[in-house]
Amino acid sequence: MQQTTKAPIEPLDNFKRTKIIATVGPSTNSYKAILGMIKAGASGLRLNFSHGNYEERTQQIEWIRKASESCGKPVAIIQDLQGPKIRLGDFEGIINIAKGQMLSFKLNADYAKTGHIPTQYELADKVKRGERIYLYDGKILTTVTSVREGVVHAEAENSGILVKRKGMNLPDTDFHGDIITPKDRADLVYGSSQDIDYVALSFVQTAKDIVALKKLLKNMNSKARVIAKIETKAAVEHIEEIIDACDGVMIARGDLAVETPPESVPIVQRQIITMGITHAKPTIVATQMLSSMTEEPEPTRAEVSDVATAVLVGADCVMLSDETANGKYPIQAVEIMNRVILYSEQHAPFEVNIIEKEDTSRQSAISKAVISLAENIEAQAIVVETRSGATALQIASRRCKIPQIAVTNDRTTSQQLAIVCGTQAFVRPIDHMAATKLTDWLRKNKVLAKGDTVVTASGRYPGVVGTTDTIKVRVLE
Repeated sequence: MQQTTKAPIEPLDNFKRTKIIATVGPSTNSYKAILGMIKAGASGLRLNFSHGNYEERTQQIEWIRKASESCGKPVAIIQDLQGPKIRLGDFEGIINIAKGQMLSFKLNADYAKTGHIPTQYELADKVKRGERIYLYDGKILTTVTSVREGVVHAEAENSGILVKRKGMNLPDTDFHGDIITPKDRADLVYGSSQDIDYVALSFVQTAKDIVALKKLLKNMNSKARVIAKIETKAAVEHIEEIIDACDGVMIARGDLAVETPPESVPIVQRQIITMGITHAKPTIVATQMLSSMTEEPEPTRAEVSDVATAVLVGADCVMLSDETANGKYPIQAVEIMNRVILYSEQHAPFEVNIIEKEDTSRQSAISKAVISLAENIEAQAIVVETRSGATALQIASRRCKIPQIAVTNDRTTSQQLAIVCGTQAFVRPIDHMAATKLTDWLRKNKVLAKGDTVVTASGRYPGVVGTTDTIKVRVLE
């Protein structure tokens, strides 16, 4: 256990509640860039395992932890699995497609010799007649007419062109739980030996996919929690059971807008955020949030509005992908996102809509009581001693505007809480006075001030999961 030794540089009332996740890529593949993103406001860093090698990842993880310690701030590392590579294969030039044209697809086919369009995934084992296949990230729609001898035959519903290695979407196809590939399994083995906080699972269709991944992680003795990426029609149809099974949810709007009607995505996004709050599971809004900043130094007004909307409806995190992985202005993108979040939170015109599920547990009752007390006495902070992070998640899910400070003796828990709304985590040794000692330290470092009132939630058995049972009020001297 490595104790937090550096205090935040801002006073408590300047903390932003909504967190930022940035993606590490070629544009940010250095300690300087990673440190810059964390200083600019990133609380989580995503490693996209569709690209790169283990040597690069090990170095990046080392840089992230070094930068995190330098800033005195826990940072969550997210291992984003590639999942099934449902893409076109290699062929020369472009293929012109006319409406009504009959097409054929085959795994790793030689297009020049056979006329079959090559794919990188064995479609013949999964698709059925009448199902839709979208090509080139949704630009061309085809309908399957038959599947014979490993070849998928389909009719084009519109004209366009095909380019090698472009994405395919199959909104009607059931993958029968076959979404964790051999590459994913190898990546999980690697991740289990590294300091990984979350694993993001691509192409989730049902809760069974989450259960299967959690079983694998348990067998690997990994403490990583599971984020479900919602990017398929099937996932939307099974969303409540998926949120119940996972530890966090990412709304991956790129593929989702192809798999489902694009006009439905904003509504689905709102529904998922609301469900995440109800189930006390962190929610992440992802894809094209500041897309223009991949090439330009300023975002569009629509992009700024998109980020602000995610903040106002209560998302835990907003995420940058290409903007920081391959963009020309990665640090500026984080800085601008940070500014939009702070302004939106400070000028929010309405409260987040909370729909609480029935929960008669002691933990839920204590969370409600802590918030009610803190609001009634206008406390400056809620301080929660937590081993697993469960009590902190319960309090955060109620979207109380009073900042939450979590105290834990587990470094991984502090890192996992880094992407939870309104929560600032600190690592301290097991101690009956852990909350008191931390608030004294924050007072000394001017994060809290003389006369500030804090409400603390702790347990009679510090460091033991599920023993929070004591609420106290303290005025700092």
